[in-house]
Amino acid sequence: METYFTKEHEWVKVKEGVAAVGITEYAAHQLGDVTFVELPQVGKQVKQFEVLAAIESVKAASDIYAPVSGKVTQVNEALDDRPEIVNEAAEEAGWIAWIEMGDTSELNGLLTREQYDEYLKGLE
Repeated sequence: METYFTKEHEWVKVKEGVAAVGITEYAAHQLGDVTFVELPQVGKQVKQFEVLAAIESVKAASDIYAPVSGKVTQVNEALDDRPEIVNEAAEEAGWIAWIEMGDTSELNGLLTREQYDEYLKGLE
């Protein structure tokens, strides 16, 4: 399964036209202890790079942007009770939502793992 990244520190994993979306380990580390995740509504239509969700931590509140366009088909309700899952496993169990993609060519504008790692080196 291919994983893509944005410069806003979101990841997207695509399988058969459905994309799992979340924030990267780097973003979770920068935020510190996550205290609340505002999940999107199931059925919501999102456009690429529009606000998908919001996340709050002891340090800051920030928006999470949709790396791809489409319809939200599932949200990670476990985060309602345990938002700290994002800190524990940001790129696995801490996923935010699944999006049924409208246009897979949008992935071409995202970063690969290698490109994202290079981008992070520039931020240090």
